[in-house]
Amino acid sequence: MIKTVASVALPVDEVLAIKKRRIAPEGKTKGMKRISVVTGIHGDELEGQYVCYELGRRIEAQKDKLKGIVDIYPAMNPLGIDSITRGIPAFDLDMNRLFPGNIEGNMTEYLAAEIMKDVSGSDLVVDIHASNIYLTEIPQIRINELHEDFLVPVAKQSNVDFIWVHGASTVLESTFAYSLNSTGTPCLVVEMGVGMRITKAYGDQMVDGIFNMMKEMGIWEGDVNPVREPIISKDWQDVSYLNASVGGLFVPHVNHWVKLKEGDLIGEIINPLTGQVLESVTSPVDGILFTIRDYPIVDEGSLVGRLLRKEVYEG
Repeated sequence: MIKTVASVALPVDEVLAIKKRRIAPEGKTKGMKRISVVTGIHGDELEGQYVCYELGRRIEAQKDKLKGIVDIYPAMNPLGIDSITRGIPAFDLDMNRLFPGNIEGNMTEYLAAEIMKDVSGSDLVVDIHASNIYLTEIPQIRINELHEDFLVPVAKQSNVDFIWVHGASTVLESTFAYSLNSTGTPCLVVEMGVGMRITKAYGDQMVDGIFNMMKEMGIWEGDVNPVREPIISKDWQDVSYLNASVGGLFVPHVNHWVKLKEGDLIGEIINPLTGQVLESVTSPVDGILFTIRDYPIVDEGSLVGRLLRKEVYEG
């Protein structure tokens, strides 16, 4: 079933409509548990689009195994997706800074409020994001430390590689996930892949994780694939940031998610005109590279990678 969650009139007889797809067993669904999969809050993050498709396809193939409600929201910011822009076009606003919204407010505040009303009450919400066009992220879940007690155990079932617990001061209260978690609807924030692209392997990994969480919740009675044990970081000092000291063209020399020794070469920043190597980017610690620069042009200070220290994953 396709339902319009919220809609507003636009110029020239057009309508902005935010839609969801509900998949549920036939007959009465009252009292059944509900999982909501949300993506497209940022219009340039498309990784979740594939997850929505594949999740729906797999459920329909074995719908007799479904014992709960699955709500799929593939495009929370349809104008942003249509124009390949992060925020809401014409308003120059980041939709993930508008929650919980205001039903009596302007168009963007109204949409945020209607989304909150529709999603609230889910037994679990999975809010899927991608990185920007500059960086590729390994599949991970980011959790506000205020909500870690009830979110970390669920996140462990999700098949991500990494769970990153952030300090409360680093999380904005106007985000979708914070607004849901603070009002009693558990919401996991997934970051994976790269902006404006689809990384099929990461999408399949996430779909396997969603089915596993559905199984744990009693929503799914079919078989599920084994899930990986994630690395969990609760200390900002666990992560080393790699920033370019000069501008140029970044050429990586290692693959994403590899274990490195201190001093190992990660990549070089080169000058195509002079043929010079301007900087050799090396690992400052023993660790795993979980973020890497995807867009090659860098300026001084640009982030080129993040490393998770060895002590975290080897205990």
